[in-house]
Amino acid sequence: MNIESLRMFCRVVEEGSISQAARIGYVSQPAVTRQIRQLENSYGTILFDRDEGKLRLTVAGKMLYPYAKEMIALHKSSYETIQEHLGKLEKTLLVGASLTIGEYLLPTLIGHFKKQHPDVQFSLSIGNTPQMLEKLEVNEIDLALVEGVFQNNTYKKQKFAEDELILVTSYNHRWGEKKEISLQDIPEEKMIWREKESGTRSIVEEALRECDVLGKIDNAMELGSMQAIKSAVEANLGTSILPRLTVQKELKYEVLREISVKDFHLVRDFWIVEKGQRFKREVQRNFEAFLMEEMSN
Repeated sequence: MNIESLRMFCRVVEEGSISQAARIGYVSQPAVTRQIRQLENSYGTILFDRDEGKLRLTVAGKMLYPYAKEMIALHKSSYETIQEHLGKLEKTLLVGASLTIGEYLLPTLIGHFKKQHPDVQFSLSIGNTPQMLEKLEVNEIDLALVEGVFQNNTYKKQKFAEDELILVTSYNHRWGEKKEISLQDIPEEKMIWREKESGTRSIVEEALRECDVLGKIDNAMELGSMQAIKSAVEANLGTSILPRLTVQKELKYEVLREISVKDFHLVRDFWIVEKGQRFKREVQRNFEAFLMEEMSN
């Protein structure tokens, strides 16, 4: 068994046929068949069945597939680690970030990091937390920087920062005349939400549910981007509970107003999330250490 046999096995699984796997891999069909047979001989069992001319994984094949993907990823990671150490490979870090972190925090952090490590290149993917965890699962990114609560014991995670969630309105909103409002005042106004998959939204909804307020909000609007929400609030189309990090400029220039809510203080954590891989490249170790130090200051 070798890594190329495992790679070809995965390609056949993902393409659904030996001919397509051969075409993509620029090899002959007999060469693909030989590699699959070598793998089957190594494990002592059949990995594919033919059913009406179609290839289907056997139970053993289904068991092998996730291990094969992980072994391929580990081989790639170990190779890149050594090549980087020898100075033969460009140091590129694949980072996934949730929207708030990716748009409002990470650009500044990357700028500071590159002053210390000018030879490191970044490839940045931005989306909601579930999307970034999915990319991490299939090894499309090296690490994910996300917020919120998620349940997955297969990942390693460490907190690197936190941010407060605050109620904001247009600057001239009627609540601005009050020192603070109560939680029961919130349903009086239209609430403008992020999409349902948003980590920020899930935290806010859970907090309002615990305060017996969420069920009373029946006048709501859902928008797909932070900028759209801020523009809607500025236009007095409703209120929203947003990360302080995302509205600092609007608060400073009196475009939006922070409204204090009695007995309501909401903070969410930012996490570095990675798979529990055995090999971690030096560039990733350096960046994670930088994040922990930079955000602790």
